Amino acid sequence: MTAAAAGALARRFDEAAARDAAARFDLAALPPDFDGDPYPYYRALREHAPVKAMPDGSWFLTRYDDIVPVYRDPDRYSSDKKREFGPKYGPSPLLEHHTTSLVFNDPPLHTRVRRAIVGALSQRHIAAMEAGLVALVDRLLDALAAQGGGDLVDDYAGAIPVEIIGNLLGVPHDERGPLRGWSLAILGALEPVLTPERATAGNRAVTEMKAYLATLVADRRRHPRDAATDVLTRLIAGDHGAEPLTEAELLHQCIFLLNAGHETTTNLIGNALEALCRWPGERARLVAEPALAATAVEEFLRFESSNQLGNRITTAPATIGGVSLPANARITLCIGAANRDPSQFADPDRLDVAREPNRHVAFGSGIHTCAGLNLARLEGRVAIGRFLARFPGYAIDGTPVRGGRARFRGFLHLPVRLAP
Repeated sequence: MTAAAAGALARRFDEAAARDAAARFDLAALPPDFDGDPYPYYRALREHAPVKAMPDGSWFLTRYDDIVPVYRDPDRYSSDKKREFGPKYGPSPLLEHHTTSLVFNDPPLHTRVRRAIVGALSQRHIAAMEAGLVALVDRLLDALAAQGGGDLVDDYAGAIPVEIIGNLLGVPHDERGPLRGWSLAILGALEPVLTPERATAGNRAVTEMKAYLATLVADRRRHPRDAATDVLTRLIAGDHGAEPLTEAELLHQCIFLLNAGHETTTNLIGNALEALCRWPGERARLVAEPALAATAVEEFLRFESSNQLGNRITTAPATIGGVSLPANARITLCIGAANRDPSQFADPDRLDVAREPNRHVAFGSGIHTCAGLNLARLEGRVAIGRFLARFPGYAIDGTPVRGGRARFRGFLHLPVRLAP
């Protein structure tokens, strides 16, 4: 373990400071050092205010044993965000998107869309993607080698999921350039604080992305592909016996797929390769034992969860952690805190690439468990494993730039130099 990693482990509030941090915590006014390391704040909340009443009237959960039951009870804890997002976005493209997409809906819309997506992401279909993924990763690694390094986000981690999800939806290669920018803008608008800049960028991105996808859908209606593997063809055709998606619903599910499949996997790869620089012993272990790749990916997901926050709203009065919540209470589920909960994970602030068991909630739980989790695992295993095999001596070259967001934890820039 490096001195920096040891310092991070040692960084915790004393009792008085922890109580004060928990009492003052507000997602709408985060302290300056939160982006760099939110985990001391999560620890303080778990210990002193695990069901925290926020100034805006919502509730913030940080304990694993409080969060998992919420995930698993969709009747009492709804994912429908119309009531919450109406005041936040007002009548806008962002409101239309974030109240129509799969992740922010309950059955029956959730059921119809999820069934279509999962059908194209079976284990068999995902296994068939591996050869193409390996070829893509190797091309990107060749490019990095040719220049002796680069930005692991722009030149590597961010390029992989764009290609994979683009392939699933059949987006032509020469039309994929704007996808990452659109994704960052739309997901950035989900942050607890919606600045005017985020609202403007997000609304513009939804409008442009929807217009582009309308032309893609029209072409696919005229020229359908194999519904067994083409997600867009499956969504257009609909599920047998179920009401087909409206045109707006269809377009917004495509936006959701491109965004969700892109940002979280980019963060997984970037977070993992940065964490291994802080934990050189674990990096050496993984290089020496590449068979640990699968457990290592689960640990990266736990240790630096790509998606740190989830949300629900109560449909009836509920009690969580001994605290009574009324109906229509807005709840934030802190995935990052649950995945560092010592009641579930031994020595939770230590990176352990062989950790087992590892029942993290990075993919959520219950009916809203991430539909693309096995694809994300494959991308992480191939991207991280082949990078380490090729460049075991890589090093951070400059100052990494975090994304500056509470919900999605990742890097905007991660400069590295390479050594074989």
